[in-house]
Amino acid sequence: MTILESALHSAATTAAATPVLAFDMAFADLYRRDGLVKLDQAFLDFLREGDAGLRIRLDHARAHPDELDPKDESALLIELAPWMEDFIARLFGIETEVCALAARHHELAPLYSCKRQFVQRRAMNKVSEAEVLAADGIALEQKLVSEFGAPFSELVFATKVTQWLENEAENEERLKAALLYAAWALKTPAGREHSRDGVLFKSPAKLDYLHLLTTATDHAAGYTVHRLNHLRRREGFALTDTGTDLVGALDEANYCIWCHEQGKDSCSKGLKEKPKTPGEPPVFKKSPLGALLAGCPLEERISEFHKLKTQGIAIGSLAMIVLDNPMCAGTGHRICNDCMKSCIYQKQEPVNIPEAETRTLKDVLELPWGFEIYSLLTRWNPLDLQRPLPKPPTGRKVLVVGMGPAGYTLAHHLMNDGHTVMGIDGLKIEPLPAHLSGVDQQGQRLPFSPIQHAAALDENLDERVPAGFGGVAEYGITVRWNKNFLKLIRLLLERREEFALFGGVRFGGTLTADDALAMGFDHVALAAGAGRPTVLDLPNGLARGVRAASDFLMALQLSGAAQANSVANMQLRLPVVVIGGGLTAIDTATEALAYYPVQVDKFLRRYEILTAEQGEAAIRGAWDVEEQEIAEEFLSHARAIRTEREAAEREGRAPRILELLQSWGGATIAYRKRLIDSPSYTLNHEEVEKALEEGIWFAEGLTPVRVDTDRWEHARSVQFMVQAPDETGSWQKTGEAELPARAVLVAAGTQPNTVLAREDEKNFKLNGRYFAACDEDGNPVNPPRANPKPEASMVLLSRCEDGRFISFFGDLHPSYSGNVVKAMSSAKQGYPVVSRVLGRVAPASTKSGGQFFAEMNGRLRPTVHKVERLTPNIIEVVVHAPMAAERFHPGQFYRFQNFSTLATTAGDTKLAMEGIALTGAAVDVARGLVSLIVLEMGGSADLCARLQPGEPVVLMGPTGTPTEILPGETVVLVGGGLGNAVLFSIGAAARAAGSKILYFAGYKKLVDRYKVAEIEAAADTVVWCCDESPGFKPSRPGDLSYVGNIVQAMAAYGSGALGAQPVPLAAAGRIIAIGSDRMMAAVGAARHTLLRPYLKTDHFAIGSINSPMQCMMKEICAQCLQPHKDPKTGEVTYVFSCFNQDQPLDQVDFGGLASRLRQNSVQEKLTTRWISHCLKESNQTGA
Repeated sequence: MTILESALHSAATTAAATPVLAFDMAFADLYRRDGLVKLDQAFLDFLREGDAGLRIRLDHARAHPDELDPKDESALLIELAPWMEDFIARLFGIETEVCALAARHHELAPLYSCKRQFVQRRAMNKVSEAEVLAADGIALEQKLVSEFGAPFSELVFATKVTQWLENEAENEERLKAALLYAAWALKTPAGREHSRDGVLFKSPAKLDYLHLLTTATDHAAGYTVHRLNHLRRREGFALTDTGTDLVGALDEANYCIWCHEQGKDSCSKGLKEKPKTPGEPPVFKKSPLGALLAGCPLEERISEFHKLKTQGIAIGSLAMIVLDNPMCAGTGHRICNDCMKSCIYQKQEPVNIPEAETRTLKDVLELPWGFEIYSLLTRWNPLDLQRPLPKPPTGRKVLVVGMGPAGYTLAHHLMNDGHTVMGIDGLKIEPLPAHLSGVDQQGQRLPFSPIQHAAALDENLDERVPAGFGGVAEYGITVRWNKNFLKLIRLLLERREEFALFGGVRFGGTLTADDALAMGFDHVALAAGAGRPTVLDLPNGLARGVRAASDFLMALQLSGAAQANSVANMQLRLPVVVIGGGLTAIDTATEALAYYPVQVDKFLRRYEILTAEQGEAAIRGAWDVEEQEIAEEFLSHARAIRTEREAAEREGRAPRILELLQSWGGATIAYRKRLIDSPSYTLNHEEVEKALEEGIWFAEGLTPVRVDTDRWEHARSVQFMVQAPDETGSWQKTGEAELPARAVLVAAGTQPNTVLAREDEKNFKLNGRYFAACDEDGNPVNPPRANPKPEASMVLLSRCEDGRFISFFGDLHPSYSGNVVKAMSSAKQGYPVVSRVLGRVAPASTKSGGQFFAEMNGRLRPTVHKVERLTPNIIEVVVHAPMAAERFHPGQFYRFQNFSTLATTAGDTKLAMEGIALTGAAVDVARGLVSLIVLEMGGSADLCARLQPGEPVVLMGPTGTPTEILPGETVVLVGGGLGNAVLFSIGAAARAAGSKILYFAGYKKLVDRYKVAEIEAAADTVVWCCDESPGFKPSRPGDLSYVGNIVQAMAAYGSGALGAQPVPLAAAGRIIAIGSDRMMAAVGAARHTLLRPYLKTDHFAIGSINSPMQCMMKEICAQCLQPHKDPKTGEVTYVFSCFNQDQPLDQVDFGGLASRLRQNSVQEKLTTRWISHCLKESNQTGA
């Protein structure tokens, strides 16, 4: 049973509860605009009955929202919030639960009044140091317990002290004891340790910006290494930080001084410099570390929601957050801290606003129908004076490209402005159960069930299937954040009939800007996010074991490599060195350390089962000498971890896995400057501390010089230049250092991904590193850089001749790049611009949203058409994917996958494929079919034969650059094995352009040949080559046969040994070779030796380079990076093979390519055996 079938079964067997709504409302009304209009009127009537004057003020404010002074607006909203909360409580019939939640808030109130008035004002200042040092805190606590008449707790202490303060004279001795105890808990190490889990006796620390962290430092190696002595032990990929509870959130909300009342809510609006001259525009201050203090990019009403929270108005507090930050499930704790940086407290610890925000959301989600309440507030929010409910339908349709934070936030705002939105993403987006999402696997709308308990949506992050939705929030953010929130955000969008979601669609490939406009979209909004990773130009900079951090994180968090039941392969060895100093480097280091035990444990378990079944010699025999060494390394480490777990269980203690990992080399971040200079420290030192708690090390002053390799060309160590600043602040070399490293993960930053400007020069222009922007008349403008609060939001990118526009958001935009909340801010600030330009043009399509989406479903949701075996180890998979077929050009390829949620499970293994790069062998545009040829070489490819007709799949693309087809030339095609599938369409297109084609088709065995007719149609002359005698017998006149390898066949043909040459080899101006890396390398080299006499001196030879690939979305993850070396100058450059797969044979580093293709070989060979084991088991059980 698949995961999705299991979820559907659970839904069918458990009767879905439906809320009985008040005010004559039905559940479906909450998701329709006419229902929300009715609901809004019910609220206004409810308000009039309760407070007629407030209703009149609200009516006036809605009619004239821009006339209100900010302070008056805040006061009005705070006054409205309790009425809105009462209305929602009655609407859902949860008055008792909402009152109980408010009561819990009120019960805690003594904690914060006591903390402020007694602990901080008296105990901090009115007890001498001598008295504190002489105090026996434990004895005092016992004495107080006897006075309390109840066990000690901070709440009991606060409540009793508050009572005693009402009559201080009568309670003088009690208050003295309480005061001395509070001073002891505040000021002494023993007291602070004793009360560390509470809030009452914690006092904000003074900020020393150069010492925000207290680390242990080690200088023994000639450079400084930072570490922490206190460690937080982590197991796998379960949620590492659950966040604060209600006590902690209220502590933060009470610490806030509610600056909005003085118009100084800098956490929201930012801290600005005083103008030096009259009329000078104010600019934001910077922190002592250089961080811009612009406040919350969304300008969330933080101070206002804190005040409501302290009053116990939980739903009202969430409504205040949602007013500016409707997608608040995607912000908050462990995500953003721009607000904290600009808190009014600049000399002491700021209010932890993200903690309070996330707890506020969770408090509402924990109510019955909590998700439905949150969901409702994103569509209907009476605190929103400008747009309390969605505007009437405009008939306009917007394509939002990218479903990360910018994209999903923009989609929400555009729908609330009355537009229809289609969201696409290149990532695989797993389907949700239809009873939750209201959308089935074919994209058709179905009724969905109300969600009574939001906790039912939660999955253990260790076991959760990476769903793809959320972009960087899914693959770039670690399990420090609860990714179950992404499901909430997705449901906020997907349940709305104005929205449709499509994964596996690459903009610029499957769908272009011109396509979108021709299909009837009135606007295209780019929110594709992820930037191009920076490549370090180092000797051996792409040796095996070296990866981009984005490649590592994406493989870890999208492929399922970290899951015990997956067949994804990602080989990681210790020690790990991460190069970089930003938050990506921090995340990469922690996740590498967490992944290693999971990896080796899975490896050992499968190894033991397979060796018991097949014998140790059979399993080890598949590995070469190097692979056996790596395998033994994994096995010995896994056994050591297992032994430690067993010992810990016997001894009743926590397993000391971290110490083992560190003894094997651990994970070290190597940064070129000081820790305090690093972006991670200056922007979010809290995350650095959390990472160091997990046992990583931070080495400073290290600039990488080269990667050293072992005899198998695998990374062995990194050589660094050690630097330190001199008295002038200039960095000077002080020495050299070598760090052992079997894994080198490069997190050296990203650049804006502007591939579209190279693919579509008409619609996408550049201005420096970013896309060029224009105003609403199409005139060029220059958006400010790195300022998320520009005076005007310049999000328009280009204007089409008919008045329609393309816009850009998030990390693609120079103003808003940098983090999740800035990306979301670009959507909040930019959607009014989009709506304005939409208002200038008539809708391009008169189809309803439902009709429009039905048409898109037919064109953009691929399904298996048929699966046919061609040879013993080659199958053809034909996929119905009309747009993918229409956009295909010869030489391009696709990323092919099945869905994890639809995949079957054999034993404890989910038979879900990794993404496979497959070339389109042929397309039938009329029928919307794409033919894919798959070589069953082990691993995920072996699962393709199990696909069933009608099964939904992912066919992302076409991607890559089409092979250049020139008219009237002579071309030699050289195809080896599976590579022949790529050449069918290239040869046919070249012949159609008037070229002569000489085709060398090579195979190892006679049974390997397939699609003979297609090869013949692609060539004027075919030379059939086979290593196995007696070779092939040509089926048409003029074709030839040769027994031997393909280079020998080319030499025999060129020398005349095979007879007359129907197409002269010497006439060829181009050679296109496609096959294994060894075959292409052999052809490339032979052109300068054995084949040289038979070739034109100025011929040009290319190969289609099959680098390791993952996302295949062009310059995103960087797994496909391939070094080139100019044969004349020796200059080394780097190519993203998923963008430019056709590469000059003379420049390709085939040795490096062969080595990188082996980067996961130990795991891949074991996984191949494991999949065979699972398939056998599955066949026996009939699964």
